[in-house]
Amino acid sequence: MKLSQFNFNLPDDAVALYPHVSEHTITHSDGTKQTFHITRRDEARMMVLHRKSGTIDMYNKDVKGEAKEEDYLKFKDAVNYFDEGDVMVLNDTKVFPARLYGTKEKTDAKIEVFLLRELNADMRLWDVLVEPARKIRIGNKLFFDDTGTMVAEVIDNTTSRGRTLRFLYDCPHDEFKRELYALGEAPLPHYIIDHAHAEAVPAPTATDPNATKNVMVPDRPYREEDLEDFQTVYAKNEGAVTAPATGLHISREMLKMMEIKGINVAYITLHCGLGNFNRIEVEDLTKHKMESEQMFVSKEACDIVNKAKEEGHHICVVGTSVAKATETAVGTDNLLKEYEGWTNKFIFPPYEFGLADSMMGNFYHPMSTLMMSECAFGGYDLVMKAYNLAVENGYKFGCFGDGMLILDD
Repeated sequence: MKLSQFNFNLPDDAVALYPHVSEHTITHSDGTKQTFHITRRDEARMMVLHRKSGTIDMYNKDVKGEAKEEDYLKFKDAVNYFDEGDVMVLNDTKVFPARLYGTKEKTDAKIEVFLLRELNADMRLWDVLVEPARKIRIGNKLFFDDTGTMVAEVIDNTTSRGRTLRFLYDCPHDEFKRELYALGEAPLPHYIIDHAHAEAVPAPTATDPNATKNVMVPDRPYREEDLEDFQTVYAKNEGAVTAPATGLHISREMLKMMEIKGINVAYITLHCGLGNFNRIEVEDLTKHKMESEQMFVSKEACDIVNKAKEEGHHICVVGTSVAKATETAVGTDNLLKEYEGWTNKFIFPPYEFGLADSMMGNFYHPMSTLMMSECAFGGYDLVMKAYNLAVENGYKFGCFGDGMLILDD
């Protein structure tokens, strides 16, 4: 397929800048009411796509099976579509605070440093991206705190924006990592932190007192709670520089609901990288190359998944990162195999999945590899129909946005 086939018009205000917030009102004994706004990651909206029948559910149904309009399906309702013995496969990668801001020696120019991976623990070497890259050359030193304690020297250029830094910090490694991460921020995608959109505001004129004009809303401010919000509740293995977005919607309460219902969970690890946000520069998708991401599939995960599959239960991959990992590790017998290594698998239609029969995902940006993976699983026409419905009905897009469940029925 061609890149342009995955384009659509996404309004600026359709991008979720924060996790889903639910409004709850309580009535006191004196009759007064008090409203609370509570972050509920599992109450984001959800569409259910049935890939065999080609139908889409957006609403809960009444006792007669009729859709109750405005009573939207929520993400937590996904539990109702699975039974005892079914398996949800989750990505337990853990995001670290990868975005730092430093100053260049002598000039005091502000530099964004995005940590990608630690190359050598003993030598404090890190692979990073810098912005603006044109100002950073080999030999430059960057300072990350007012005391001058955390200093890094540029020792190599790796790509146009890539650099190798050596941190000049003499202490035990655990202490160094702790101090380094204390200076960092949650690595929210740039489509969130740089988000600005036109907003109509009153601008009366002599000829039209009701006229409006468009102004740009300031960039979204960073919040201390962003690191918690940009982390799944089951995150365990550190190494991701962006979150497995679909998993952000799963709450502890939802995990408990799954446990009570007898739905099993298998954890794999894929350290999500920035390659997921790279712009595709070619129209022919077969010519696009994904960046590699490190992944691990344990024997325990294989045993849980394969037992369920052999017994005829459903296997649901939660998120495109899990789909990528399981399709990398699935064998010709359609069973999951142990795996430790890297993957640069790019899934786009047409593609035949070997393991899962259901998939959960978010609503992603136009022409993104994440959206293409969903189209490969659910079928191009059905998933594009869902995306059009999402835009028409005010669904939210991006990592904090609304979700979909694709079923094989």
